[in-house]
Amino acid sequence: MSNEKPTLTGPAFLPESGEKPKKLVVFLHGLGADGQDLIGLAPVFAQVLPDAQFVSPDAPEPCDMAPYGYQWFSLQDRAYPAMLAGVASAAPILNRFIDRQLELLGLDDSDLALVGFSQGTMMALYTALRRPNPCAAVVGFSGALIAPELLHDELVSNVPVCLIHGEADPVVPFGAMEAAVAGLQAAKVDVEFHARPNLGHGIDPEGIKIAGKFLKTHLG
Repeated sequence: MSNEKPTLTGPAFLPESGEKPKKLVVFLHGLGADGQDLIGLAPVFAQVLPDAQFVSPDAPEPCDMAPYGYQWFSLQDRAYPAMLAGVASAAPILNRFIDRQLELLGLDDSDLALVGFSQGTMMALYTALRRPNPCAAVVGFSGALIAPELLHDELVSNVPVCLIHGEADPVVPFGAMEAAVAGLQAAKVDVEFHARPNLGHGIDPEGIKIAGKFLKTHLG
């Protein structure tokens, strides 16, 4: 039986400028979705990042809680050890994808941003803060910081983070953002955070606007 880690694939959106990519934005979707779920944000962000290439890989596993879509790791068991084991297992797969994309484009981590939704935010935060070199930015919608108490000792790359979360989220409670902010601040990570009133588990136009401004500031 092969121990080779899966190779991620998914849709891409080429630079709006028509030029060679100077930046890379990687979208990380949530549980039960796929790369198509977030690639629709690319044309919007391309207005402020015209030289960026956007990629949105499918997560490595078929979703075990739905008849379609993918997952970064199983969420059937949401106990702390299972969640930590899941994100830690998926991180090397994601890192290999990121490294390959940067290599293909002739870019480095300073040209990179990660944008996650829900479970994708969990992956973005866990992975970016432990990569050997800091990327330019992480944007997380409706997610959580896994194992905040480990971050102080495991932090490798201090990356600017922007968190956006609906106050009416029934899937990942709004308190998850508050806990993430506390964990990031305790590790002295630069984080800004935005509550979206009356928003459930999703991304609204104002959140997209906030994210675009943050990406332009740190990646543009």
